[in-house]
Amino acid sequence: MAKIKHNNFLDSVVSVLSEAKDAGVLHLYAEGSSFNGRHINISGKQLYHFGTTGYLGLEQDERLKEGAIQAVLNYGTQFPLSKSYISHQLYEELESLVSQIFGHHIIITKNSTLGHIAVIPSIVEDGDGIILDHQVHWSVQNAVNPLKLRSVPVEMIRHSNLEMLEDKIKKLQSTCNKIWYMADGVYSMFGDYAPVEELIRLSRKYPQLHLYFDDVHGMSWKGHHGNGYVMSILKELPLNVVLIGTLSKTFGASGAVMVTSNKKFYERVRNFGGPLSFSAQLEPASVGAAIASAKIHLSSEIYTLQDNLEQKIRYFNKRLSDTDLPLISHNDSPVFFIGAGSPKTGYNLVNRLLENGLYVNLGIFPAVPIKNTGLRITLSLHNQKKEIDLLVNQLEENYPKALEDSHTQMEQVQFAFGIKTTHRKPVNSSRNNLVCKLEKSITKIDKKLWNQTVGQHGLMDYTGMLFLESAFTNNKLPEENFDFYYVVITDHNQKPVLVTFFTYGLWKEDMLSPHSVSLEIERRRVEDPYLYTSYCLSMGSFMTSGNHLFLDRKNSDWKVAAHILLNEIEQLQYKLKPQSTILRDFDPSDEEIASLFHKNGYVKVEMPEGGIYENFSWKDETGYINSLSKRSRRHFKNEIKPNLDRAELEWIPFLEDDQLERCYQLYLNVKQNNPGLNTFNYPKKLFHKIENFFNWTFLLLKIDGKIVGVMFCYYNSSNNSFVPSLVGLDYKYNEDFQVYRQLLYYTIIEAKLLGVTKIDYGLTAGFEKRKLGAQIHQNCAYIQTSDNFAFEALDWLRKG
Repeated sequence: MAKIKHNNFLDSVVSVLSEAKDAGVLHLYAEGSSFNGRHINISGKQLYHFGTTGYLGLEQDERLKEGAIQAVLNYGTQFPLSKSYISHQLYEELESLVSQIFGHHIIITKNSTLGHIAVIPSIVEDGDGIILDHQVHWSVQNAVNPLKLRSVPVEMIRHSNLEMLEDKIKKLQSTCNKIWYMADGVYSMFGDYAPVEELIRLSRKYPQLHLYFDDVHGMSWKGHHGNGYVMSILKELPLNVVLIGTLSKTFGASGAVMVTSNKKFYERVRNFGGPLSFSAQLEPASVGAAIASAKIHLSSEIYTLQDNLEQKIRYFNKRLSDTDLPLISHNDSPVFFIGAGSPKTGYNLVNRLLENGLYVNLGIFPAVPIKNTGLRITLSLHNQKKEIDLLVNQLEENYPKALEDSHTQMEQVQFAFGIKTTHRKPVNSSRNNLVCKLEKSITKIDKKLWNQTVGQHGLMDYTGMLFLESAFTNNKLPEENFDFYYVVITDHNQKPVLVTFFTYGLWKEDMLSPHSVSLEIERRRVEDPYLYTSYCLSMGSFMTSGNHLFLDRKNSDWKVAAHILLNEIEQLQYKLKPQSTILRDFDPSDEEIASLFHKNGYVKVEMPEGGIYENFSWKDETGYINSLSKRSRRHFKNEIKPNLDRAELEWIPFLEDDQLERCYQLYLNVKQNNPGLNTFNYPKKLFHKIENFFNWTFLLLKIDGKIVGVMFCYYNSSNNSFVPSLVGLDYKYNEDFQVYRQLLYYTIIEAKLLGVTKIDYGLTAGFEKRKLGAQIHQNCAYIQTSDNFAFEALDWLRKG
């Protein structure tokens, strides 16, 4: 079976960020001939700046500016020499001052990203293991990735989930010398803190546990001499803790710093820390500014600055507490996150604030889950109380308007962020004379309406849905049971505008992951069968492919109908609480649909390609061969035709018990040998149910009387199509006798004899189907998850 294409995580990120850029909220340019930190000029407007990470405003301090200027005048714009050979004149003074701030060994790096690249591969040894918090900064994850080439195991846990962390430690402790847990001190989106004290207690329980903190967002505004949030908790740095701080952001200059009390770690990084040895050192201007900032940090002035910022933080928190605005994390950090829910609400709100003289950052995927879009607001000493008042007042005024413009309720935002609410207002499912009907069985849906809409595709006609309902209910295992939901939206003439169906059930989260990822997870599932599985609300089902959504886009109210559907989905999410929601199968070039789903909190991902055969204009085998491309004709003559007389073909409408058992085992062969589209095994009951529905036919390929291949074919009478839904192979014969290719060919021949007008080959193996004349089309899906953990954890396995 040919490999399938897989979604590239980067493609999903780019599609979302491109939408945000088009909405005018990302990739902006500051304007003007000067900048003071309090205001920022964008698109000809002067705005109050609530998006900085220079929380103490030191980047505008005259002493830092003078330090940078004098350093340039005295030493030039750069010192073009590796630090391994010689550091320029100001470095020794800076290192001395920064070591006084922390009281431990320190190493200056050019920035935190290069710092992680220098430090992590140097201190993590072969035989160690790594556990990442899934919200740890990208720069940490990027530095860890190459360690997989050294066979260092890398695991990931849900954000600050200490129970999951302990489980991972137990798993690694027998095979790893040191186990590194890597986290942020202060997380840059929600402003929440790492549970430092709890982690220290855990490290005492498990001496192998070492802690690596990226505390760049905790630096300067917190701690003794501004040594950061983590140090404000620890006071002294244990031997098993490594800290990365920053000389940029709040520190006001440039560069980063590794801090450790472990001399071995210090010497390893100092002597051969990647970018420290082979990259340029900090420019004199950066070092001059950092020296001036370090002197402020070592004076009592730093505590005055910290106190002033703390007062502003308390004031902003007090103002927010008097509103109904959904503040996601309540703490005393200078980072605040106001939840918006869907991107369209976030875009609207950011633009409203821009129009009213205020700049804030948009927090969006992949920094946060797509449905957790919101405003990332940061406070600095540049901000005055009257500006804070203005921000709160404008938020109070414009937040409800943004919700209204995006057809969103506050309860929907609260649900997206897991905020408890005492009630949920019902969404009006009937608008613009459209009527929405939600049912739990196909028997409640008009048969003619269904067959003329969704039923035109694949296995999804009325009879096919009856079959699926009977096969996937009342089974023993949780993964073998699905709830069905049918949505029908009609206009005032009872004409369908939108029709679709959903299934709710247990999915493997690696279903669309690369072959190698699924193989690794299946290896782990031997001990934990439900590893990386979760409940999913999916348009369509495992067993169906094709256009699951009938949407009459000639109807002027089709967009209204689409929004009604999205509201119905949210109602189901509220009731069922799935980990993920998937809308499939769509044309990836349909930008109008892509924009609709992106703005409502869905990420576009690539799906396996599908195949359709419709060219039945030929009359005989010669005509069929001539209908193929030159390369495909050669393939048929060399690979398929010589084997046609070597096997016996049989088309039958009914299987004996022993035949059914054999065919089921052949299906399992294919399932186990083709994890590219990784799903749970279909229940055996499904194969018995097939015989209760006259629409099924079985194509058997036999050698010496033994069944070596089977194709389960469904006939969709609503559009006169053939659907080869399931295949089974005996791999001992497949290569020598070209069993799979014979089955594909005979399906075409049988369809021709029956007068069928289309074969819907479904997903995967597009390369093989193309060689037999099928037209291959790319599919995409739109996914929404309650968090990014599965995305990132599986992406880590892919990188490995």
